[in-house]
Amino acid sequence: MRYYPVCLDIKDRNCLVVGGGQVGTRKVRTLLQCGARVTVVSPEVTAELSHLAQQGKIQIRLRDYLTTDLDAMFLVIGATDDQNQNRCIHQDAEAAQRLCNIADQPELCNFVLPAVITQGDLMIAISTSGRSPAFAKYLRRRLQHQFGPEYGQFLELMGAVRRRLLAAEHAPEAHKPLFEKLIGNNLLELIKADDHSGINTLLEEVLGPGYVYEELMEIH
Repeated sequence: MRYYPVCLDIKDRNCLVVGGGQVGTRKVRTLLQCGARVTVVSPEVTAELSHLAQQGKIQIRLRDYLTTDLDAMFLVIGATDDQNQNRCIHQDAEAAQRLCNIADQPELCNFVLPAVITQGDLMIAISTSGRSPAFAKYLRRRLQHQFGPEYGQFLELMGAVRRRLLAAEHAPEAHKPLFEKLIGNNLLELIKADDHSGINTLLEEVLGPGYVYEELMEIH
């Protein structure tokens, strides 16, 4: 393995996508989901990108790529079908020390994008280090069935419990055994079964009175 695994915070950071076709549109969609400020450079763009620009969610420069497009950018994604242009983007990004990903060309990337499974705040990334993106997608489809929405609900509950404990001035180091008890006593399975009574019984046994599932999850 030569890649350093990392989860990158791009919220409110300037990100550039070169290419306005279907691949570029998918890249823009993901960047927006992560809170990035996105600029697209392409002579032509999809209807979806035009709509996003009209809504003020992205900026579009309807022209060919220029080296100066990298100015003030944190990250750039090349999504064109022009190999020479992709190589140029890569070279410019290296010279400017920008994070750069060229779609389907790992040799022109200084980071690669894994296949991702998400359930709420749970994110599972699958990477083949650029060897076989198709196999990474295959694994994602298989694992998607194993990690249902209960995992997102579980993390939401654990986060709410943690905030309540911190507000009560519990020492953070004392939290670990409490969370381990909740996990070890099948809290996840209770959430999957939507067994509110069982969840509340377990919360009281481990945490004491005052921890009510419906209140912690703001369920009405």
